[in-house]
Amino acid sequence: MGKLILLRHGESQWNLENRFTGWVDIPLSDKGREEAKRAGELIRTIHFDRAFTSVLSRAIETLEIALKTIGQSDIPIEKDKALNERMYGDLQGLNKDETAQKFGAEQVHIWRRSYDVPPPNGESLKDTAARTLPYFESKIMPFVKKGENVLVVAHGNSLRSIVMELDKLTKEEVLNLNLATGVPILYEISSTGEVLNKTIVVGEPTTAQ
Repeated sequence: MGKLILLRHGESQWNLENRFTGWVDIPLSDKGREEAKRAGELIRTIHFDRAFTSVLSRAIETLEIALKTIGQSDIPIEKDKALNERMYGDLQGLNKDETAQKFGAEQVHIWRRSYDVPPPNGESLKDTAARTLPYFESKIMPFVKKGENVLVVAHGNSLRSIVMELDKLTKEEVLNLNLATGVPILYEISSTGEVLNKTIVVGEPTTAQ
């Protein structure tokens, strides 16, 4: 049995400013760095064999802080744009409240929460899943199935697509799925890829080995 930890990066500066971030490479806020450290403390007792992250600095820095916190900075790390956040196209950099005023709250809600309707020149969640899941299945899951413990630090929407697959959510159910920044999700997975247990790691540090 392998353990898979999914971790959304800590709060970024544009999360703090309520802006659409997407592929713009925005750093963590001070709160985000604290969230990354706290996440590390919550998974301190797990020995990781390897880690994966996107090519965006907010995810990379979250991973670096978490691994430093648990004294495991020397494990193999692979970075790939397949794990990048959903690309928000023309909305990137815009304040979410101002965008709602400009385009209408209902239209912005559709762009943000529908499964297959992309914002102008951007990706839908379906599009994000189409690049994230093949990478996840071919590059990450084989290690977990072998019994390794793997840490994946990525973004709200790339991780939502992975959780959708692992939890067998419908495209309607995934619309209500929100992943908090800096909160680890622990999956225990069999050699055949079956999810045996899922735990959202909050409060006292996990005792999983």
